[in-house]
Amino acid sequence: MEQTIEKIDIINVVIIEDYKLTRVGLKSALNEYDHINVTGEAQDAEEGINLIEKLKPDVVLMDLGLPGINGLEATIKIKEKNPSVKIIILTSHERGEEVIAALGAGANAYCLKDITPETLSEVIKNVASGACWLDPAVSSIALNFFPKPENVTLLQTSEVQDARAQLTERELEVLKHLVKGKSNTEIAKELIVSVHTAKAHVCSILQKLCVDDRVQAAVKAIKENII
Repeated sequence: MEQTIEKIDIINVVIIEDYKLTRVGLKSALNEYDHINVTGEAQDAEEGINLIEKLKPDVVLMDLGLPGINGLEATIKIKEKNPSVKIIILTSHERGEEVIAALGAGANAYCLKDITPETLSEVIKNVASGACWLDPAVSSIALNFFPKPENVTLLQTSEVQDARAQLTERELEVLKHLVKGKSNTEIAKELIVSVHTAKAHVCSILQKLCVDDRVQAAVKAIKENII
């Protein structure tokens, strides 16, 4: 009687991490799993972005503290060009602001570096299938940044109302998409406008909210209950 061999879908992974020892360790550990193939590694965001364009991986493991372009900015850039690529933040940073900022930038998962190889392999598998994942050590911290239902009224301060009043209805709609981590291209598609128009709305939002980038705008929108 012939045995049926189960077909395994291989998940191609790129690692962006500035410490060589960490990259080597991750690659060695992950390649032990039949469903994971580490196809490339980069020591900084610029090299990583170019590598992703070339290799078209399914999943990217992204450090936050990268030299030059940091992990949050790199996540935004990658999602702009390759929205289907799944990004897992792998970091030692545990602050709630960074978790929210990473999710706002488009990350699909947030893991701490003390995660076991077995758990990380499962996270990669699940994220590649469309799931989102937060490390248990930071999930409760991140949830504290979302308003409790009983406190929503208290959050309607004059400052929040002023920030909301400055934004047009269209800009509020764009801001909602920013919080979801969508790129200008994706926002343009959702609103049926040109990418140039979507970018103009984003620039206006950043100016009115007095923030430097879309990640800060997303964090402010969530923390201050603007949307």
